[in-house]
Amino acid sequence: MIKIYNRKTGEYEVEKVAGGSLLNALYTTRTGKLGLELLVKRKIYSALTGFFCDTGLSRRSIPGFVKNFSIDMEECQNKLEDFKNFNNFFARRLKKAARPFDKPEEYLLSPGDGRLQAWEDIDSDKVLQIKGMSYKLAGLLQNPELAGEFDGGTYIILRLCPVDYHRFHFFDGGVCGEPTRVRGEYYSVNPVALGTIPEVFCRNKREYSIYSTDNFGEVLYIEVGATSVGSIIQTYTPGSRLERGDEKGYFKFGGSTVLLFFKRGKVLIDKEILEQTAAGFETRVMAGDAIGRAQKEKSVTDEKNG
Repeated sequence: MIKIYNRKTGEYEVEKVAGGSLLNALYTTRTGKLGLELLVKRKIYSALTGFFCDTGLSRRSIPGFVKNFSIDMEECQNKLEDFKNFNNFFARRLKKAARPFDKPEEYLLSPGDGRLQAWEDIDSDKVLQIKGMSYKLAGLLQNPELAGEFDGGTYIILRLCPVDYHRFHFFDGGVCGEPTRVRGEYYSVNPVALGTIPEVFCRNKREYSIYSTDNFGEVLYIEVGATSVGSIIQTYTPGSRLERGDEKGYFKFGGSTVLLFFKRGKVLIDKEILEQTAAGFETRVMAGDAIGRAQKEKSVTDEKNG
C-alpha cells in the first residue's frame, strides 16, 4: 500500500496502482523476480507493449482505464472517441487552463503531474532514490565532472504513474541544450521497485539536458523511462528561447520519472514538501503547482550584516 500526501486536503491518500498485484509479484517473489530479470526489464518487453499500444486494438481499453482511474476527460483537448490508440490517449494534451503556469516568476513550479519528493544540500555520491537506498549522480549521468557541479544542491523526484498526464514542461524561462541519451533497462519506478532494486535510475533508460533558466541557474533536467516506456519524446527545440509552461516532451505508455537537480543556493523547496519527504511520503502535485522559490543571492552588504 502506497500512501500519498495531498496538500490541498492535508490528508494521506492510498494510491490506486495500475497492475498493482502483478507489480508486487514481480518485485517481491522469487518467481516474479526471475520473470523480471529474464523479460520484463528488457527492451523487447517494452517494445512489444509499445507496439500493441500503437495499434487500433488497444483503443478498446481506453474507456475502462478512464473509468477505473477516474480520469477527468473535461481537461483534455480531445474527446474520448478521438483517440486512435492507447498511446495516443496516454500522451493526451490538456487544455492550457487545466494546468496554468501563471505564478510569479520567483516561484518554482512543478514540471508535470505526479508524486514529488525533494532534498536539499545533497551529497552527489549519495543521492536517494527512496528512503534507505541511494546512488551516485556520476553514475546516473556517466559524467563525474558534471555531477560534481551539483554537490550541495537541491534534488527533486517527480514520479509519474500510468494514470497521470504524461507531458512534462519547462518551469521557467530559459534555454535548454541538446539531450544526452543513456541506454538502459526498464525497471519499474514504483516505490515497491525502488525499495528492492539498487540504483534503478542508473540502470534504466534515461535522457538529460542542461536547462539554463532565468531564475534558478543551470538545472539538470532528466527523464527516466520505466517498465513499458518504449520512448521518451522530446518536443522542444534545443538552443531556442523557451518560456515558462512550454512543453519539453512526453513519455509513451508506462510509469516514468522526471528528476531535477539544482546547484547550491539556487532554490528553496516548500517546507511542507521537505517534511513529507523526510517522513518517507511523496506529495501529490500537478503541472504548474508552486513547490518552492528562487533563493536570492546575498549581496556584499547582506554578508557583512550577517
